[in-house]
Formats: sequence, structure tokens, C-alpha cells
Amino acid sequence: MKNSFKNLSYPELKVKRDDLKKKYMEFRFKIVIGHVDNPLQRRIMRRQIARLNTLIHAHETSAKKAQTMHEEAR
Repeated sequence: MKNSFKNLSYPELKVKRDDLKKKYMEFRFKIVIGHVDNPLQRRIMRRQIARLNTLIHAHETSAKKAQTMHEEAR
């Protein structure tokens, strides 16, 4: 599951992150209520969100770098 996000495009990464954040909030609510089968799933979801944030940040910085290089070439 670690490397399954690398082949997604930038918009797909953002949608996936938003979806995971929503699922994470629902999972936290279930933990408070006490209806959770696997409490370690919380850690897994947090780490997946962090991976997505890292990939999104990498896309954004590479786009900014490309834009800066393009402007310097003018």
C-alpha cells in the first residue's frame, strides 16, 4: 500500500487525501463510541494521509520550480 499512490496524478492525489481525511474523522468518531474492530487502522490511515501530503507537496514544489525556470528563460 505504501507505493500505490506514486502513480496517481496531482488531482487524484488531492481527491484521495480528502477522502481519507473524511474516513479518518469517521473512524475517530467510531473509536469514541467504541465500535472499532482494529484500532491500529487509525495509525495506518494517518500514515497514508501523511504519504499523500508528501506527494502533493512534491508535485507543488516541482511545479513552482518549473514555473520559475520557465520565467528565468524569458
